[in-house]
Amino acid sequence: MKYEANSPEDYIAQLPEDRQAAMKQLRQTIKDHLPEGFEEQMSYGMIGYVVPHSLYPNGYHCDPKLPLPFISIASQKNFVALYHSGIYASKDLLDWFTEAYPKHSKRKLNMGKSCIRFRNVNHIPYDLIKELVGKMTAAQWIELYEGALQKK
Repeated sequence: MKYEANSPEDYIAQLPEDRQAAMKQLRQTIKDHLPEGFEEQMSYGMIGYVVPHSLYPNGYHCDPKLPLPFISIASQKNFVALYHSGIYASKDLLDWFTEAYPKHSKRKLNMGKSCIRFRNVNHIPYDLIKELVGKMTAAQWIELYEGALQKK
């Protein structure tokens, strides 16, 4: 679903009521546990957490005017999504996450390359997300990102 929002608060205010509390809690969980260096902003129509140009002047290779994306959260038609670029780029992080997930949720993991989908907002494993977002610093993400670019 596409929302026209200028701020994370505006984005959440536009959501259906049954999604607002979950998105607020997900946002706060990320903000409280994300290492220093990342900034929150609206990114690609979602709430995003990026490496700002002040830390990484090169920006995103697809559009260097944009900061380097890292995590985004969104309310989609049938689920709440957490997009984590580090999971996509790091097999070790992906392996850790897929192994840890069943310890935090009785629900089957519903995941794409970087997208973790939560169809039932009452079963978002916030404790696991807290751990996940704290596992990679901005410097580590930049290093991993640049390493992936060099391989291309």
